[in-house]
Amino acid sequence: MTTAVTRPYTVSARIKPADTAPTAPGVYTATVYVNTAPNSFNGYQHHHPLAEATRPDGSPLRLVFHASSRITDHNAAADAAYEVGNRQSADDNGQTWPCDIRSVSVGDVIKVTGPDHWIIHLSVDRTGFSAVPEPTTLVGLPGTCATSRH
Repeated sequence: MTTAVTRPYTVSARIKPADTAPTAPGVYTATVYVNTAPNSFNGYQHHHPLAEATRPDGSPLRLVFHASSRITDHNAAADAAYEVGNRQSADDNGQTWPCDIRSVSVGDVIKVTGPDHWIIHLSVDRTGFSAVPEPTTLVGLPGTCATSRH
């Protein structure tokens, strides 16, 4: 014997989420590593010792750039960090390059963290940047950068 069972009607619907406030624009963060090897102006080599640029109080210097028509990718963020590091501008938070650190130059490395938290390390070349492996030889700055050999 079979028994008939009535099932309630089911309705499927696509529910669109309510509009939320616009999200903050993507942010690129740049950290500069100053090459402390003798004659490093010939370019970065993976065995070269690097020193992280810091603020006068010793805390890490993180340059911040918001994604915009000017900052569209990691190369543009590295270029903006290079400008700050050569005292030509400030980052998007108004930070300028510390006066006790030499300018960013060929042989240095710029670490860029992108909006989706991806990280790339770029060496400063004579023209532009080249991707390099994450540096492994990190050292402290000897006194001030004015005493480093470049």
